[in-house]
Amino acid sequence: NLWHKCRDCGAMVFSKEYEENLYVCPRCGHHGRIGPRQRFEQIMDPGYTVLPPPQVREDPLKFRDSKRYADRLKAARAATGENDALLNARGTIEGRRALVGVQDFAFMGGSMGLGVGAAFVAGARAAIESRSPYIVFTAAGGARMQEGILSLMQMPRATVAVAELKEACLTYIVVLTDPTTGGVTASYAMLGDLHLAE
Repeated sequence: NLWHKCRDCGAMVFSKEYEENLYVCPRCGHHGRIGPRQRFEQIMDPGYTVLPPPQVREDPLKFRDSKRYADRLKAARAATGENDALLNARGTIEGRRALVGVQDFAFMGGSMGLGVGAAFVAGARAAIESRSPYIVFTAAGGARMQEGILSLMQMPRATVAVAELKEACLTYIVVLTDPTTGGVTASYAMLGDLHLAE
């Protein structure tokens, strides 16, 4: 764990140097994938609060491919320490109030299912309640196939939440991280008032 190999240029970088450079390769500028907790630490002032993830029905379709979906969820939770692929935090950025949502590609490819949809809506409504902008860092492979049509229903649900932010005259900022594809791109990743990309 002393060295990190850059996925883009293949350079071996001392892990401490890589972390201090905010997980960006100092040789080629490639942005590495990071989880929600690291992102909150990077962007938010100390003292932020991570919002509890909303409770949703798990494995509503009793889906099974080569493994049961319930087992895949259990493995993703054990690997990441998170309940699902989107986590929200409330706090400040350089002294200004903000609600920040971060998707974790390490949790089943950041895929959007009921948990992600509910977390996005909860984040948008928490932003409205606190009169804060909502800033979302996207990283997703798209809809979660194990939840079928219920996963696809999160696209219009998230779109309605973005409309609620706009009605409340609050800023919605999207930071596109590696990778952002599929249903997330087709819904809330492209609806921001401002888009940034790593």
